[in-house]
Amino acid sequence: MSRKVEILSVGTELLMGQIANTNAQYISKRLPEIGLGVFYHSVVGDNPERLRECLATALSRSDVVITTGGLGPTQDDLTKEVIAGALGLGMELNKESELSIRRYFEKSGKTMSENNLRQAYFPSGSVIIGNDEGTAPGCIIEKDGKCIIMLPGPPKELIPMFNRHVLKYLESSSLTPLTSKFLRVVGVGESMVEKKLFSLVDGQINPTIATYAKDGIVTIRVTAHDEKGIPASLLVSDMCGKVRSILGDAVYTDEDEDLEYTVLRLLSEKGLTFSCAESCTGGMLSQLMTAIPGASRVFKCGMVTYQTSAKTDILGVDGDIIEKYGVVSKETALEMVKRIAHMSGSDTAVSITGYAGPAAGDEPVGRVCIGMISPGCQNVKEFSFTGNRDRIRVLSVVNALDMLRRSILHID
Repeated sequence: MSRKVEILSVGTELLMGQIANTNAQYISKRLPEIGLGVFYHSVVGDNPERLRECLATALSRSDVVITTGGLGPTQDDLTKEVIAGALGLGMELNKESELSIRRYFEKSGKTMSENNLRQAYFPSGSVIIGNDEGTAPGCIIEKDGKCIIMLPGPPKELIPMFNRHVLKYLESSSLTPLTSKFLRVVGVGESMVEKKLFSLVDGQINPTIATYAKDGIVTIRVTAHDEKGIPASLLVSDMCGKVRSILGDAVYTDEDEDLEYTVLRLLSEKGLTFSCAESCTGGMLSQLMTAIPGASRVFKCGMVTYQTSAKTDILGVDGDIIEKYGVVSKETALEMVKRIAHMSGSDTAVSITGYAGPAAGDEPVGRVCIGMISPGCQNVKEFSFTGNRDRIRVLSVVNALDMLRRSILHID
């Protein structure tokens, strides 16, 4: 059996809703990558007695407890002290941590208060986790078959510590770990994915398949454990092959990467350049593509022609086409993509025009037309999306990228 993990988040500000618990979300997302599943989330305020109660509950039902918060220099930062007391351990000064904290203040030019040295004390026998981004080191304790990992609260400190140290530690110490792989699907809704995969999902034991959807993308998690001498990795690989055989090129990656990364990689592999003309998405597609390092090798030009006059005067769309068919139409989208491809000299191009809402007059909110050009291919589609303005814009970009991706796949 795999080890059960519980995340115990410490901080009154979490309970009061002053900040969101993004740390627990991040940790829960990363742990399946090393075959560990989070079974429980708990949140407790900066109160020693309630923290002891929550810790006792966590240790009674989980093998690994990851705490976040309560490692600061103030009197209400009591996570280490409470946990040490619960385990019957004393607190010891770690000289390396003390030196690191002093150097941090010297480097920043700030005066160190003596209470900052509280952060250099740890329960006896702790494995210290260095903090390169702040003054609060974390630590790991293994006792009586349980593992407790204490991390600071600020995400800018926690995330690097978790990625650099905690994942490696847990991966090397986990018992009979699970192996997971993530497939990303586009162009097929979650309910249809589940219907198509019913024969694989029905009665599943090992491997298991789970799906969840967000912003037009369905993620399929395939998880397995070693069984009768068969490695979990082989079981997962075999199941992923079966999923791909059913869903075909709707599966755009098995690397759990965002769609824009896949499209940019395909363009780069084919030696193709890309440009786009956007209206209702207001540059969202351009922003996603150019946020990727190295995008300049592929991305040539992005133009936001929001008003009708910009489409005619700047992009060069024939005003008669807009007058006859409307600013949101297949005909206009096709002219937009032709013009941006010609103006930029790009091998591939995409155009997006639509009504993202909210409703104004008789405009059909959610109606979006997308044009696409690639070598030997020209395509235009009309979509009817539902949801709020943000969702319609995101779905427009996702479907534009998918149209381009599918066309690239068929280039010899």
